[in-house]
Amino acid sequence: MFRGSAPARVDDKGRLKVPSVFKSLLESKYGRELYVTSLTGEYVRLYPMPVWLDLEQKLGALPSTNPSKQRFLDRVNYYGQMVELDSQDRVLIPMRLRDSATMTGDVDVLGQISYLDVWNHDRFLIRLAGDPFTDADARSPACACRGAAG
Repeated sequence: MFRGSAPARVDDKGRLKVPSVFKSLLESKYGRELYVTSLTGEYVRLYPMPVWLDLEQKLGALPSTNPSKQRFLDRVNYYGQMVELDSQDRVLIPMRLRDSATMTGDVDVLGQISYLDVWNHDRFLIRLAGDPFTDADARSPACACRGAAG
């Protein structure tokens, strides 16, 4: 399970060195292949390939005429690409996604249970400030965090 966060950098060639706190779990549980994508282009999502394949299998069970399925696939395929960790544990972020998510310099890598999200550091801080976690969020039946913090 990917949890917590780690600072990282994206180099001039668009490569992210996966932080060691995540790399060891990624490699030991899932292997070195990833599907790199995004839904909005604001961030980068790194799916370990087995997790991505499970997601594709679930999507395959939906009718091809399902509009939500098509919108999801349009976005993850537009931004997406299969990649493999190189010998220095770096992931190449596709140019289109690198540009739209401003993946240069300092970034934050966040564990999201079964995948990783990568945000431009400044953009993420703006997002946190502009979209606070509220009491209504904590009371939501969808929030597994009820009673866990506060």
